[in-house]
Amino acid sequence: MTAAELNRRELERYVERVADRCPLERALLGGARVADLRGAPPQRERGPEYVVIFVSEHFSGVPWLERVHQAGSLWDALEMGAPAEVHCYTPPEFSRTRATLPRVRDVATSGLELLPEPA
Repeated sequence: MTAAELNRRELERYVERVADRCPLERALLGGARVADLRGAPPQRERGPEYVVIFVSEHFSGVPWLERVHQAGSLWDALEMGAPAEVHCYTPPEFSRTRATLPRVRDVATSGLELLPEPA
């Protein structure tokens, strides 16, 4: 799999669609496709093809399922070639979940940052 197969243009558009509704502090991408790019062997349990994590203070007060539904509904599975598992956290929730949920920890440590570095 090459970086072109990851469809970075659609990823940028997706992050923009979510950020238009909620200012984001972080946007991370992980999952089997990112692991493929990083040279993971083909003989493995793949898990979800894409795992997307959004972190925003603006999620505070919004029920978790509502956040996930809104952000997930903006994902274009046809364009990306697979559905995404979407997670939406406030910064404190992200810190806690990162410590307790292996999938979130994996994306946080080895995923791709989808937002530009702050100036």
